[in-house]
Amino acid sequence: MSIQQIINQLKKSNHILLASHTNPDGDAIGSLISLGLALQEWKKKIRTYNESPIPAVYQFLPSLHLVHRTVGDISEFDTAVILDCSDLHRIGEAASDGAKIPAIINIDHHSTNTRFGNLQYIDPNASSTAEMVYRLISAMENVSIDRGMAYSIYTGIMADTGSFRFANTTPEAFDISHKMVLLGADPHKVAHHVYETISLNRIKLLNMLYDSIELSENGRLSIMTLTQNMLQTTGTIIDDVSGLINYAKQIENVKLAALLFERKRSPGKKTGSDFHVSLRSEGAVNVAAIATSFGGGGHPNAAGFDIQATLADLKQTIFHFSKNL
Repeated sequence: MSIQQIINQLKKSNHILLASHTNPDGDAIGSLISLGLALQEWKKKIRTYNESPIPAVYQFLPSLHLVHRTVGDISEFDTAVILDCSDLHRIGEAASDGAKIPAIINIDHHSTNTRFGNLQYIDPNASSTAEMVYRLISAMENVSIDRGMAYSIYTGIMADTGSFRFANTTPEAFDISHKMVLLGADPHKVAHHVYETISLNRIKLLNMLYDSIELSENGRLSIMTLTQNMLQTTGTIIDDVSGLINYAKQIENVKLAALLFERKRSPGKKTGSDFHVSLRSEGAVNVAAIATSFGGGGHPNAAGFDIQATLADLKQTIFHFSKNL
């Protein structure tokens, strides 16, 4: 699918919903805001949506007020742009209603994308969805990337490349980031907020997560566990966990790291728990393949899935993968 086809659809659209995945990272937020600002330049009526609160580390981004946690009347939209989602259901509870919007544009860089929607722009070779949004905005007539867009695009690329440390850091990622800096994005300011600002409660949570780490018998798989009790005890929220799985991945000889996050139990539910499992690897394991087998998805080195299980059973399931490492 060409960028021009997507631009043509956006041109003829009157009311556009832009949405990204729940528990958003920097790429999801940066893509959402930058494209929203660009469409405002076209005087389009838009609503940018994310079901989850925006993590504190991204609260510095200009125009964050554009992002709403409610969709509104779904019947008002003639087009939806779904960003950084391998599947439509990744936007959360609004997915079933969102599927009814006449034109759905799918913009994503995950190799596990299900190709949902009427128009797809998918590039697994892109460093981030923000990089792809940059290409789209650059092709839009009468739109100039301003400081707000520059901050959002730069932050999206920086976050998804792990501050330009991950294998998806491409020459194009550097080139676009350089252009965003020239347009007003301050690398020091972004890095300070995303990586150098930490609350005392988050430090307390980090100590508990360190203590939760378990290694497989061969030392090649690590599991970090986050429970609701840990969040309550430290007065933190899920936003405070962003990036912490990397500590489990950095342990010597570890080839596969997993973060098991216990979600809030549904009312009336007495047994088992709902977990989100985040998986990380440095290339020795295709974690996207593992996540897909459980109904999830992601990248070869970073993926995740949701599962209903007891913590003991889930750990046993994950530790089973160490046998092939």
